[in-house]
Amino acid sequence: MAKGFRGGFSSSRSSAAPNMQKMMQQAQAMQREMEKEQAALSEEVFEGTSGGGAVKVTMTGDKKITALEIKPEVVDPEDIEMLQDLIIGAVNETSDAIDAKTEAVMSKYTVGL
Repeated sequence: MAKGFRGGFSSSRSSAAPNMQKMMQQAQAMQREMEKEQAALSEEVFEGTSGGGAVKVTMTGDKKITALEIKPEVVDPEDIEMLQDLIIGAVNETSDAIDAKTEAVMSKYTVGL
């Protein structure tokens, strides 16, 4: 080892600290924007139907069912399974719409990660 060699890397903390601080501020701003977007999505109303509109489900963006409409003509006591399938279909369609919208809105924050 050469005399006087101390090894390691030179420290330029004076320029690294402002860059790190700027990155942290940008990350915090992005976090706040994401939270705003998520709050707006949770308040948005989504609808899904099945059976040609025989069953209609309304949900908020945070997947809370706020309304369920069933047309009387699909209520057959002899075929409860069909009604159950229609309800499941409408709920799943609405849930899928929420997922698609959420992914579309949030993808701008995750691109490149």
